[in-house]
Amino acid sequence: MGKKIAYCAVLVALAMIFSYIEAVLPIHFGVPGIKLGLANLVAVTGFYYLHPGEVFLISLVRILLSALLFGNGLSLAYSLAGGIFSFLVMLGLKKIKGFSVVGVSIAGGVSHNIGQIAVAAWVVKNRAILYYLPALMVAGVVTGMLMGILSARILPVIRRGRT
Repeated sequence: MGKKIAYCAVLVALAMIFSYIEAVLPIHFGVPGIKLGLANLVAVTGFYYLHPGEVFLISLVRILLSALLFGNGLSLAYSLAGGIFSFLVMLGLKKIKGFSVVGVSIAGGVSHNIGQIAVAAWVVKNRAILYYLPALMVAGVVTGMLMGILSARILPVIRRGRT
């Protein structure tokens, strides 16, 4: 049990490092608010070698700590909505077993953005913000694909290390 807690703590720390990198070195894609989602690499990869509850806990702790260190109350609300919706979508698709790591990651990226924009529309009480959704969905596909490709390349290394 202690080994599992230490392992999850290391993954939270890794996700926090990725969050910090994105906070310090923002990569702009021409659309405000779009990020690579480096911290989600930990979650996507984790789905393939951890229990879903552990992945959820790692993601939740990372979101809470990131908002505390790099964000504010609104960023917490947006990140929680995106993170929880993304987690649920990825968990469902992984259980279906018809999707590759890249496919699950793309769905996670897109659903993360849908969750965030839904909360944003509710917060500002204006549905016009939904016009931003197509750009966010394209970004979710691109960044989800990148994180999925990285995850697919990382997984064999992790599996070799566990045998």
